[in-house]
Amino acid sequence: MLKIPEEAGGLLQIQDKSGLYSETLSQAKHRNFPFVQLSSTNCQVRGLVPLITWKGLSSLTKMPPSCRWLPAQPSTMHTLVFLSTRQVLQCQPAACQALPLLPRELFPLLFKVAFMDKKTVVLRELVHTWPFPLLSFQQLLQECAHCSRALLQERLSTESMQAVILGLTSRIHTQERGAGTQPFCRKHALRVLDMTGLLDDGVEQDPDTMSMWDCTAAVARTCIAQQQGGTAEPGLSPVPVEIRVDLRVNRGSYTFLREALQSSVDSPLRLCCRDLRAEDLPMRNTVALLQLLDAGCLRRIDLRFNNLGLRGLSVIIPHVARFQQLASLRLHYVHGDSRQPSVDGEDNFRYFLAQMGRFTCLRELSMGSSLLSGRLDQLLSALQRPLESLELAFCALLPEDLRCLSQSSHAAHLKKLDLSGNDLSGNQLTPFQGLLQAVAATLLHLELTECQLADAQLLATLPTLTRCGSLRYLGLYGNPLSMAGLKELLRDSVVQAELRTVVHPFPVDCYEGLPWPPPASVLLEASINEEKFARVEAELHQLLLASGRAHVLWTTDIYGRLAADYFSL
Repeated sequence: MLKIPEEAGGLLQIQDKSGLYSETLSQAKHRNFPFVQLSSTNCQVRGLVPLITWKGLSSLTKMPPSCRWLPAQPSTMHTLVFLSTRQVLQCQPAACQALPLLPRELFPLLFKVAFMDKKTVVLRELVHTWPFPLLSFQQLLQECAHCSRALLQERLSTESMQAVILGLTSRIHTQERGAGTQPFCRKHALRVLDMTGLLDDGVEQDPDTMSMWDCTAAVARTCIAQQQGGTAEPGLSPVPVEIRVDLRVNRGSYTFLREALQSSVDSPLRLCCRDLRAEDLPMRNTVALLQLLDAGCLRRIDLRFNNLGLRGLSVIIPHVARFQQLASLRLHYVHGDSRQPSVDGEDNFRYFLAQMGRFTCLRELSMGSSLLSGRLDQLLSALQRPLESLELAFCALLPEDLRCLSQSSHAAHLKKLDLSGNDLSGNQLTPFQGLLQAVAATLLHLELTECQLADAQLLATLPTLTRCGSLRYLGLYGNPLSMAGLKELLRDSVVQAELRTVVHPFPVDCYEGLPWPPPASVLLEASINEEKFARVEAELHQLLLASGRAHVLWTTDIYGRLAADYFSL
């Protein structure tokens, strides 16, 4: 038996068929491990409750590990606790049988490992016997002390997601029994299953993973099936469980989602929506859906119409405004030409402003592709509290709109600002620079895609832009910038210590026969000289290395999920 004293340093490694795992002894001692004992057949870590021994695990999995102690060195591998958990779950029937005997403190890591390794039998049983009131994906599937993998940043496994849902329905269907029938009765503990925060990357369907649309459908069908399954026996009503989800709905999924929300009102599975995104629904369906949502749960409403005029907006907005605790409102394609106002149009806009004044907690507002020319001041003045995120992409903003924003109470609080698709050259450049100065102290995320910023406008703006000392993300895709302009930006942005991502355009030097000034559509569709662009990428990379900024990502990938959601800032 090899003994490593408490004062020793270094790294403990265990190699088995599942891979190589390690833990520094300082990590072990931080969790009050008095000492570690190792051998090829018996490795035990004292200090856990209960004591976990590798001898017992090896007899369970038939895979005795080999162990060694190395001199001190940096480690990013899994911890011993993670390794032991993964080993326990190799034999699923035995692991399920052992669950009632394990301390509840191990359940969170057991869940993450089972989810990651698609141990669906164990996963179902974990949900069925979950010992805490809350089972939260955001808490359990993020990076943790034992495993650096953050599953919520990936498309989640369909098998694992279905196992969680099946475990929940099994829990509900199981008739309540006396506490004396099991060593530990935990069936009454779970009250909330929080499945919010799933990746919504918009990529093509993958049968092995579950998107947010898939999750919406799966949860909705589960709620409907539960309600159709009949009622429990008298006196054996199951303890209700609230399912928190982010719902995505379109014309194809509207009917069964509405049925699910209706059926969950008196069901032991109560569907609760945190973020709602509805795409291209008729107004009557949108209103019907909003009427079924619980105001106490809803955080964000995201409505995307093909063309919603001011009259349509006046129909929708009172049903939205009843959610006075709403934190994020995203309304797209609200068309109403302010340059040719009508009496009805003005009445509808005033009604819209009055309804916007009802929100008491709104922190994010997105009005993408809406005609707000000359009206931004009215909109911002109607709000009760300063915004922290404002998205005004393709809103045909005028110079006075930019000046009003910079002078408003919102400017000093903005963390995220999106002005994409607004022409910021010409008369708009000076007001835009004034706006940048007003938001410099708080701004973290700036999106300026397709804003007609050429080298001259960028260079004139750099002194103000570099004052945004907390800026983490800068989006400049679709602007007619040359390699010389990008190099100036890279050099000047060295002072922005928090900057992590720059999404830049293909330099105009890399196009063949480009008209000048080039329309945004040409920049997005014209062919690139790949050889020239490869040289540009290499030169930018060398400049980043030379300036000690190799950790900053410079990319032309606008689909890489690099833009942060407001709630993640």
